[in-house]
Formats: sequence, C-alpha cells, structure tokens
Amino acid sequence: MITIYPARTIHTMNPAVPTATAVAVTDGRVLAVGTDDEVAAWGRGTEVVVDDRFRDHVLVPGFVEAHSHVMAGGMWAFPYVGYFDRRAPDGTAWPGCTGFDDVIARLREADSVMSARGADDDDLLVAWGLDPIYFEGDRMLAEHLDRVSETRPIYIQHASGHLATVNTAMLRHAGITADSTTPGVSRRADGEPDGELQEPPAMRLARDAQLAIGGAMRTEAALFDYAREGRNAGHTLITDLGTTQLTSPDQLGAWERATADESFPARVMVALSSMMGGPRDPAELAAFAATLPDHATDKLHFGVVKLVLDGSIQGFTARVSWPHYFRPPPGHPGNGQWLMPPPQVAEVLGHYHRAGLTVHVHCNGDEATEVFVDAVEQVLAESPRWDHRHTVQHCQLSTPAQYRRMAALGMSANIFANHIFHWGAQHRDITVGPERAAGMNACATALREGVRFSIHSDAPITPMGHLHTAWCAVNRVTASGQVLGPEERISAADALAAITIGGAHQLKLDHLLGSIEAGKFADFAVLDDDPLAVDPMAIRDIGVWGTVLGGVPMQAGS
Repeated sequence: MITIYPARTIHTMNPAVPTATAVAVTDGRVLAVGTDDEVAAWGRGTEVVVDDRFRDHVLVPGFVEAHSHVMAGGMWAFPYVGYFDRRAPDGTAWPGCTGFDDVIARLREADSVMSARGADDDDLLVAWGLDPIYFEGDRMLAEHLDRVSETRPIYIQHASGHLATVNTAMLRHAGITADSTTPGVSRRADGEPDGELQEPPAMRLARDAQLAIGGAMRTEAALFDYAREGRNAGHTLITDLGTTQLTSPDQLGAWERATADESFPARVMVALSSMMGGPRDPAELAAFAATLPDHATDKLHFGVVKLVLDGSIQGFTARVSWPHYFRPPPGHPGNGQWLMPPPQVAEVLGHYHRAGLTVHVHCNGDEATEVFVDAVEQVLAESPRWDHRHTVQHCQLSTPAQYRRMAALGMSANIFANHIFHWGAQHRDITVGPERAAGMNACATALREGVRFSIHSDAPITPMGHLHTAWCAVNRVTASGQVLGPEERISAADALAAITIGGAHQLKLDHLLGSIEAGKFADFAVLDDDPLAVDPMAIRDIGVWGTVLGGVPMQAGS
C-alpha cells in the first residue's frame, strides 16, 4: 500500500527538489516527493490511500537532536527549580523559580509532600534546574538550603548539569568535610565546604543523590518520556550523548525493549561513554563498541563516543583562554577545570578513531576546543582516515581560527545556540564580557569557514525543541530582549538545514534521514506554519502537530 500525504508546503532539504506539495510513503520509507500528480503516478497496480490530515500543514524533515540526554525524561521524577517556565513531557506546566525564595518555597513544598507520604525526616530530596547566575547577591549555598531542612539531605542539580548545591545534612550524609581532597568541593574562607559541588568528581561524592538520578533515568517511563518530549517538538531522532552505561546489559537491554515497542515515538542514537560507569580503558571500550552494531535497528543506532574536556561557562568551570573570565566570583582560581588531562586526549581519541568510531567531545571553552583540535590533527597524522566527522560539542567560544582548522581536518561542530537566549546576557555582563559574548555560538562563522554543523538543546539543560533552537541561531536574542552578536545570525534556511540534514550528517545517518527524498525513512515534522515564510521572530511560536515516524503519524501529546 502507498500512502500519500499532501501538504501546504514540504521543505525537503534535498537540493534537487527543494520544495514539494506531496510525499508518497510505503514500507516506512519515502517513495516519491513532488506534486500530487507526480507522486500519485507511482501507484500503478498498488492500493493508494490519500491521507489529507496534513493538507493545511507544513512538512519538513523530522528534526534531528544530535546532543541531548535521557535525563530529559528521567529528571521529571524530581521537582524542577529552574529559572524559566518549563513544561514536562506529560504536559504539566512548572513555573520558573526566579529567586532564592521561590526555590526555597518549592523545596519546602516537596519536603511536605515527602513527609505526608511517610518519608523519614532524613530521606533524600533531589531537585534540578537551579540557575543561580540569575539571582542577585550571593550564590545559593548550604546555608540557604538549611532553611528547608536541617535533617533531610537535599541535593539540587544546577541547570548546567555541571554543578550541584547541597545542604549541611547532605554534606554530613556524604562525608564531605574540610579534609575532603576531591577537586571541585567549594569552600568557605575557613576551609569548610560551603555546599557547592563543582563538576562530576565532586558531585559524585553525594553518592546517594547520583544513584537516585541514575535510577530515575534508567526506567522505562524515562525512556518513553524522553522520546515523547522529542516527538512533541517535532523530533524524529534524538541522541542520548553519553548518559547511558552501554556496557551494562540491563541498560542496553532497556533501550532495545523500548525502541522495539511500536508506540515508542522516536529513533535514538545512543553514544558510548566511560563517564557513566563501567570500563574506563578506551581500548576496551573501543573493542566493546565493535559489538554494538549487532544490537542496532532502524530505531536504535550506535557509533558515537562521547568525551568531556571541560565544564560550564556559567558555572565558571569551562576552560577559557586568556584573559579568562570577565567577572568571576570571589575566590575563583582564574580558570575552569580540566575533566580530562590535555596530554591524554590524543591517546584516548586514537583508540576510538582507529576503531572507526566518531568521537564527539564536550568543549565549552576555547581552550578545550584547541586541545581537541590539536588531538585530532595528531591522530590523523598518525592514523589517516577519511570522513571521520569528529565533532566539537557545544563549541561556545570556538574562534574563527579554530573553525578554519576544523574545516581543514574534516571536523564537525554542534553549536549550543540556545545559550544565546538562556544565558546570553549573563555571558556578556558576567562570564566572558561583551566582545567574546558577541562571538559565542558562532553559526555564521562556521558557515563562512566551511564547517558542517548542527545546533542543539542539550536537554534537559534547556528544553528540547528545535524551533526554539533555530530561533536562537536566527535571531540571537537574549532573554532580556537584546540582540547579542548580530553578525553571527544565520538565515532560517540555514538553521533548518542545521536541525535536519546537519544533525544527520554528523551522526553519519544522512543516508537514512535528515531530508525528505526517495529511499530515506519517512520521518517528518508536521508544523502549523512555514519556518521559512514567517517573520524570523515568530519561528519558535510555530505550533507542532507532531511527527510522522517511518510513515506512521505520531501526534504530539498523545
């Protein structure tokens, strides 16, 4: 059977047939794209069904989110205390917490709910999304959370995912004291821990909180909620970039079972990482990666490795080149943290590179980008390999010179465009200053220098939703309404390419998806209006009906 979907407009991302008015689908793949008559001509001797439900809608390739995390589904098991309003996958609206008092009030409410349900006074309370860079005055520390409870351990993960704030009860519960030697344990002037844990080594000291978060994101409900959040925003492929312990049979099996369910509403790329536990030896992990294709299906994909070099810019833990941070907090050491020693990067990269894997590396600061690009250059000199597509992830402060080197080395970039809206004003005024902030997340420079790129949400750091991500890259408007770096704005057409074929390319799936053309998966985002025709400032406000995944309509919210 052939199903034909007429539409008001179809943007295909296929340069040979850039626009169309109908697409024919059979066996989960695109049979033909063109006019109504052109695609109907394929129906000789075969049953043809014309499905008119999208005749007034706009179809584009299903959005490809090449950097997000399954935590986007799992974190909703805990209270949200972020600055911006947010909607959970089940449709629940969570108002933002715009000051210390709002955070304390929400935590007190959660504490009361726990007590009403019979929890002991020393049972753990976890929350997420804290964004203290928006709060005037001091950082939120243990002394503030002690206002909620002096007996219940409290752990709040920051919006960046790179820091946490805990109360005194949690410091006591986790055994974090003045004698703790782990880097990232923030301290008062007297040397005692102040309640801020910076970067994973320090955050892991709060072991029970880490176990609670890890457990929440491994449930079947978390996997489905992660995919539902993607579907609700038009995504047909989402990437869990390094938050699944793939070497664990139960976690790999969970992904296999979930994606095998016909109702699971997205395809998933699951990246390999050593940060979530399991073997840390890159040679051992590279050998394990060779076994993953045996588990791949049309809806479950492998082949990407995730490494992390530095931290968060708004958390002042990213590695930023001289003159470093603009207005760092008191007692700041002057630069951020290395989460992998730079001398080790080329060696680790080499194992995965020689195994034929694509390596995606978290580089928020430009010092981190420089180390990764140097490592790629060294590894390619030792082990030449074409079309590797090693990718700089976040790429927030990457310089024009670095983009030129990326292009010369065949590298890709995944640019965190959402930062312009969510933290652009803070980057300008606090973290890196006006000049560097104007050049952050430089999509126009990537285009000019010939680097293939996509843009991303890093969900749950910011909400998954590529219409908003594209809006950020096109307009570069901060939450306070100012344009940050207007010369780095890109066109709506270039942004649409970045969130479709650009993401598919860097995941090495562009032969299967990312454009609407014959032979590829019949994966579409179904929109209420045309992102290439509306005012650029209206792109993020376009309604999303849902998606078509392998020819099957998947309505948002269903």
